[in-house]
Amino acid sequence: MKKSLKVWGALIFFLFIFPVILEQIPSETPVEVAVVAPLNNRQLVYATNLIEPEPQIQTGMRALLFATHSYEAFEPITQKYDGKIAVSHPEANIMKLNETIKSQLEFNGISTEILDVDTTLEMNKKGIPYHKSYDVVRPYVQKALKEVDYDIIVDIHRDSLKANRTTLTYEGEKYANIVFVIGGEHNNFKLNKDLVERLTAELEKIVPGITRPLVFKAGHGVDGKYNQDLDPRLILIEMGGIGNNEAELNRTSAVLAKAVSKVLQ
Repeated sequence: MKKSLKVWGALIFFLFIFPVILEQIPSETPVEVAVVAPLNNRQLVYATNLIEPEPQIQTGMRALLFATHSYEAFEPITQKYDGKIAVSHPEANIMKLNETIKSQLEFNGISTEILDVDTTLEMNKKGIPYHKSYDVVRPYVQKALKEVDYDIIVDIHRDSLKANRTTLTYEGEKYANIVFVIGGEHNNFKLNKDLVERLTAELEKIVPGITRPLVFKAGHGVDGKYNQDLDPRLILIEMGGIGNNEAELNRTSAVLAKAVSKVLQ
């Protein structure tokens, strides 16, 4: 009888202290982790309001990001921000996307700067019409290029199309499409085009179908340069359209950064 009581007592004691023991065992899973999407047996990291990824490697490469149309916005993002569905917004706009792309480029070892100018705000203050946007941002880009020898310079925009024309589903995940725009009215546009074609090839390796056909602009009624005459490494990207949401844009930002790192190697 005494032996039986001892066994039951030991069992009860073990059950009592077992949760305490479990709490002392260190977990291998961090509290905050970046979201990971599998792509062709590789791991692609993208952030959606999570901790910023730290650079994995240092490549010595440098990138510059800017937004000629700085107030361009995405309807799902403005609606989430303040309840208003808008395609232009002074706060929840394309400049926020540049910050995401910067984080992803730096995760891939590319030191990245964002041009410190709000073009639309400056134009609104001075009463400059919208079609002069490229002229307004130009001196800021010129100054930055004189100070630093960047390996790639990217002007980020969004398309005016609806989400059903700017979204791709690949392996169960949705991505915002990428469109490159090349201005043909300057002597060196073929060099800009060559960089775009190499980027397109890398993007398609990672997520087939993520790019839409290149847009070539020249002739009456268009800018025709888009400041690409300043440097053969300056490209214009339209990422998604007015209906793409934050998650789709974040995934595409990660794909873009990985493709850039591959091309610049």
